[in-house]
Amino acid sequence: MMTCMESVVEKIKVWFRFVPREGWFPQDTEGLWATKLSDDTASVQNAPFLQDGVAEGDVVRYRTDSDGTHWAVGRVSSSGNCTIRVTPVPTGPLGRSPQAVHQRLSAFNLGGEVFSEDFPMVAFTAPAGADYTGTKTLLTQGQEEGWWHYEVGCGTDEWWNA
Repeated sequence: MMTCMESVVEKIKVWFRFVPREGWFPQDTEGLWATKLSDDTASVQNAPFLQDGVAEGDVVRYRTDSDGTHWAVGRVSSSGNCTIRVTPVPTGPLGRSPQAVHQRLSAFNLGGEVFSEDFPMVAFTAPAGADYTGTKTLLTQGQEEGWWHYEVGCGTDEWWNA
């Protein structure tokens, strides 16, 4: 007789607090989906749009408040992934198209999510071991040629040294 053990992966939302940036979104929190690893740790499962210093796959420690909200209190370990945010310039050659941004960067196999139709910023996860030199070259070229603006929300030594 064979038995099948089913592994239940619990997805939770882990919330991050930060100081809003001047001229940016007024939010001071961002919730990221995560896979619960223990009673106080979880692995982040999406790229952050607003929170700096964390990337998809990183393990974070959290505390759960009396309302059941999970608040991040620090990063336990890095996945080696980086977070890059790219916003197309509305008057540039790509217009407001997040799809055009994805297409331009498709050679680098970056996973990404779009913030909203009103604000088409794409938060990309650049995986550890990716072609960071090529990615940075294209990001810089695109910015210089008016395609987009970009920022690095979370970079590793590998990223910065590429």
